[in-house]
Formats: sequence, C-alpha cells, structure tokens
Amino acid sequence: MGRSANRHNRTSWCCAERTDRSSRRFRTTSPIVLAVSWSTAAIAAIAFLVMEPVTAATHRWVMHGIGEFIHRSHHQRQERRWETNDWYPVMFAGLVNVGLFAGFNWDGFGSLIPIGIGVTMYGAAYALVHDVYIHRRLDWFGDRRIAPLDRLAEAHRIHHLYSAAPYGMLLPVVPAELRTRAAKTQRNPLAKV
Repeated sequence: MGRSANRHNRTSWCCAERTDRSSRRFRTTSPIVLAVSWSTAAIAAIAFLVMEPVTAATHRWVMHGIGEFIHRSHHQRQERRWETNDWYPVMFAGLVNVGLFAGFNWDGFGSLIPIGIGVTMYGAAYALVHDVYIHRRLDWFGDRRIAPLDRLAEAHRIHHLYSAAPYGMLLPVVPAELRTRAAKTQRNPLAKV
C-alpha cells in the first residue's frame, strides 16, 4: 500500500474512519467513540478554563512587562480603529494554529486539537467581552447593558485607571484597595474620546 493510500485509511482524531477522499463514515454507537468524544470535550473545556490564569499571567508579566511597548497603545485614547496592541491576538492565534497543525498532521500530537479548540473558544469569548462589549470596537450591542458584562467592564475600568490588577478578563480578581479607590472617582478611561 502506498503512502497516500495509508494516510486516507487511518482513523482521524475525531473518530471518523475515512472510506475515500470525499466521504466519512461515523460510528456514533461505539462506546470507544463516545469516550473519545467526551474526553475530547473535556480537554477542550479544561483548556478554556486554564486560559484565564494563563491570560492573567501573560497580561501581567508580558503585556505590562517586556511587551509593554506593544500593549501601551491599548491604554491610550485614540481615534484609530486599530491599535499596535492588536498584534497580540494575531501572535496568539499563530501559536494556536501551529498547535492545530501539529495535532492534525503529526502522530502523537492529537490532543493539541481539542486544546486548540478550547483556547480558540476562550479567545472568542475574550474578544466578545473585551473588544466588542467593553471597548465597543464593534457596534453589536448598541446601547444595551448586560449586568454580568457590566461587572467585567467595571473591573476592566479599574485596570485602565491604574494600569494594575485585575489582569484577568472573564474572572477578574480586583484587589479591595483598588475597588475602594476606584469607587471614589468617576473618571472613565474607557469612555470614547
């Protein structure tokens, strides 16, 4: 059997057996398939959850550390649609794509696929909350207010006021001292210019 034929007969990461180039036959009743599906979903969910502390640490020690020259544009009011800071999600997406490439193409790296899915889902949630809802970079919400997202926006306002904690986005931990200090000011660094 040639290399090409062997490649198309292998079982892929999602438990589908390839019968030819244009169709797939799924065996959804097999307990092994169901176990792989649940474990794949669990890996993706764990990756999503782990991204919050990873994001907070990256924000704290990279974006407010060695990479502050890129992130600084995010803390300055500007009229432009794009910020230098927008290179961060581009770089993070590149890393995820490398992981997905490895997962799809190299034996033994298949678990990188559900990890990449979980990280991508976190990135989409982060972008929706941070860029669309809080900073209103897209007008998807109009003037609508959503209480849980307003709490995240208030935490992010505190971050912008003091360039300090909280560094997380979806589960921000705001130090009590900063929350008290921020309650005494009406200044809103998130307001449009």
